[in-house]
Amino acid sequence: MIILGIDPGLATMGYGVISANRGVFKVVDYGVVTTPKEDSLPKRLFQIEEGVSELIEAFKPDNVAIEELFFSKNITTGIAVAEARGVILLTAVKGIGSEVYEYTPNQIKQAITGYGGADKLQMQHMVQALLRLKSVPRPDDAADALAVALCHAQTSRLSTPFRIQ
Repeated sequence: MIILGIDPGLATMGYGVISANRGVFKVVDYGVVTTPKEDSLPKRLFQIEEGVSELIEAFKPDNVAIEELFFSKNITTGIAVAEARGVILLTAVKGIGSEVYEYTPNQIKQAITGYGGADKLQMQHMVQALLRLKSVPRPDDAADALAVALCHAQTSRLSTPFRIQ
């Protein structure tokens, strides 16, 4: 199974593509889609849509897993990120159909480290270990997206409640 994991963002959207076969996980690709801050919001959303469409076309994932948003401070930034996430969700559903799933940050941490309160460093080292990488994936947004994909891979047999209908 090919899984596209996405860490949503407006300025930087992380993506991670893995193959999962009977508990063996391998990196296919990872990276980021970026949008220039000087561009208008509609133009940036269009760039996100193009980026997600290109990823779906290039890797033909069986499933797409997306991190849910968590806001703690800046609601203005959060709204723009939520708009980007909406574009990502729409593009994913149009691209592959109903096999789009979403996970909270705590669910991802629990699936990867066994502890829902794990910090970023713990997460990065577990992603590195689970994917047998020589170093922690960079940038952070890509590492986070790989964690989303791994979360789905490890919980996919139980993932029906996380499917976006």
